[in-house]
Amino acid sequence: MPDWLSTSIFWITLVVMLVGTLGLIVPIFPGLAVIWLAALGFGVITGFTTLGWVLFALLTILLVIGSLIDNILMGSRAHKEGAAWSTVVLGLLAGVLGTIIFPPFGGIIAAPLVVLVIETIRQRNFKKALLSLRGLAVGMGSAYIVRLFIGMAMIGLWLVWAINR
Repeated sequence: MPDWLSTSIFWITLVVMLVGTLGLIVPIFPGLAVIWLAALGFGVITGFTTLGWVLFALLTILLVIGSLIDNILMGSRAHKEGAAWSTVVLGLLAGVLGTIIFPPFGGIIAAPLVVLVIETIRQRNFKKALLSLRGLAVGMGSAYIVRLFIGMAMIGLWLVWAINR
């Protein structure tokens, strides 16, 4: 492969990964999946070496962990503050639907609103419902930080792969 093409593929992949990293700010945006897909595209275009396969497997594991940890942190924090698991699930569904119907910020508004309304009705106490909402918000913040670190680790692993191919 000519040097100019190899360099172009490297920079295009890196830019797509950085877009994925910026997308991690929006809780429902699949930023980690964008980073993973960029790495997959890089491997398909440039070829997978043994090191490439090993690092791509690690990228895949990080993608799965990052995708699960997001929901676990948000849901567990809300539950810890008093929200019922059914409320947490409805909040997550509202977040997904809100993002689909009113992208990109509909989910950020819908999930907390649903948790607040359902918990106010369920507990008949607005202050307790606010605690559940606070738990969800803390979980969202924690999830963002974890996803950001996972995304940076994924890019770092890809850089090791790209530089050593």
